Amino acid sequence: MLAAALGAALAFGAPAALAGTAPVSPSGTVVPSAPAKASAAAPTSQSATWAAGTRAYLVITAPGDSSAVRSAVAANGGSVFSYYDAIGVIVAHSTSSTFATTLRGVSGVQKVGATRTSDVPADAYNPALPANPAQSSTAAGEPVRVDMSQIKADQAWAVNPGSASVKVGILDTGVDDQHQDLAPNFNAADSASCAYGKADTRVGAWRDVDTHGTHVAGTVAAAKNGKGVVGVAPGVKISSVRVAEPGNSFFFAENTICAFVWSGDHGFKVTNNSYYTDPWQFNCPDNIDQAAIIEGVKRAQEYAESKGSLQVAAAGNEDYDLAHKTTDSASPNDSTPVTRTITNACMDIPTELPGVVTVAANGTGVTKASFSNFGQGVIDVAAPGSNVYSTAPGGGYSTKSGTSMATPHVVGVAALIASANPGITPAQIRDKLATQANDVACPSDSRCTGTTANNGFFGEGQVDALKAVGATPPPGKYFENLGDFAVNDNATVESPITVSGVTGNAPATLKVGVDIKHTYIGDLKVDLVAPDGTVYTLHNHTGSGTDNIAQTYTVNASSEVANGVWKLRVNDNASQDTGKIDAWNLTF
Repeated sequence: MLAAALGAALAFGAPAALAGTAPVSPSGTVVPSAPAKASAAAPTSQSATWAAGTRAYLVITAPGDSSAVRSAVAANGGSVFSYYDAIGVIVAHSTSSTFATTLRGVSGVQKVGATRTSDVPADAYNPALPANPAQSSTAAGEPVRVDMSQIKADQAWAVNPGSASVKVGILDTGVDDQHQDLAPNFNAADSASCAYGKADTRVGAWRDVDTHGTHVAGTVAAAKNGKGVVGVAPGVKISSVRVAEPGNSFFFAENTICAFVWSGDHGFKVTNNSYYTDPWQFNCPDNIDQAAIIEGVKRAQEYAESKGSLQVAAAGNEDYDLAHKTTDSASPNDSTPVTRTITNACMDIPTELPGVVTVAANGTGVTKASFSNFGQGVIDVAAPGSNVYSTAPGGGYSTKSGTSMATPHVVGVAALIASANPGITPAQIRDKLATQANDVACPSDSRCTGTTANNGFFGEGQVDALKAVGATPPPGKYFENLGDFAVNDNATVESPITVSGVTGNAPATLKVGVDIKHTYIGDLKVDLVAPDGTVYTLHNHTGSGTDNIAQTYTVNASSEVANGVWKLRVNDNASQDTGKIDAWNLTF
């Protein structure tokens, strides 16, 4: 998600990682604009404890008591800015150029990585509150917008507008909670700022330092109050967790970690993530700093999901094939970007993390938006993202385009699913988003691979709000393994799922959801192995050079006892092409 974030404030002339703030002309076409420059002046709210050259680091250790590692941080030229013992992540600051190297040698430290290539601002130590803009009023009238009718949200409102018991987190640049179309649904008690990597719960700390987050919030849940616009789920509650820092709208890893932990601890059923974690468009595991970023944000996402929160994220706006990565020319965007060669092992964070729903943007109708990133096996669903009209700070409204604008449509549909199905899990919401989406076939574009049911441009298809409110929970029980298991040449790997609490045998219609990333699926044999060792073949060396297996299989497993350890076994019997089991699931 590089600099399609036109119009966002920049530092050093490089783009912040907003996933879609392309300005739109009065005629409705996306037009470039001159980027605003970040001020070189020091923030006004300085602290005597701040020093030039301060950098931020993630120190990764085992979850639990991190006191020994925190003491080591202090003993080796650093200070602990914040820490999250539940996931074993410490945010440390230091002016020492040898801090990271030294800490990597400390007992109990698993990873250490710098989160920036620029200094931590002085504002981090005494943050200024965002402005509380004066509010303008709007005359009565809220006509149905084309994006809402496109996903049948206008029909869904009459059935179920969403439940006030469903909390949605807007993890973004902040939200103008005083806006006439947002105030009725705003939940201040669970709002905060996570800028700099530490929760700030002062009143107003959550407010918008840009315009992006307020626009996103309106698409999710603007009130049905006869004014302005209506969100996809106008009956749910929204909270703002400001991730972006003022002056540049950067979303650094420590900020995202703070926001995900906050989301889990405050009961957000769904979160909207229309950004990537600065300063790296893609984080690569062979880079010692970026490996720590991947691990830290991944743990925070898994923590949030374990608490019942589903993360939905934008795919980005570079018209880039995320399934065939080759270069990154936008990173680091907080200093001087350089062009580097990358592979698919490098990840767009958080959108490519396991469990996160990745959203592509539709253009007019069900076409692919020209700017939207794509990729077979990466895109989960699609939604309108071009010329979306929504709320703006100060009581106003504006039109924006981007996968940032598509994502809140999906978040709103997910919130409707949760409203219609109390107690539904994140995994079940993910499944319903996929199964209820309306298939969209590939256009005559060779870059779009896959089937009508699931392809690289639209994933499972365009989300459907009307289906969401008529949904019922999946029958039976649902189990999944989101862990990555490498599929190497001429080797066999197994990913286990332990099933418990299911009475009797498995059903004759056992659903086996498989997500395997591989660049030549004809090399693969994929089997489901029952607890007693019985093998059910799902895929047997078909597909030739097609990339990836993203499919749900139906297996007659009625002769098998349900409880026990089930395994997905993948055998690669050829050379050159490798991959991984990205995730798989069982629905009984």
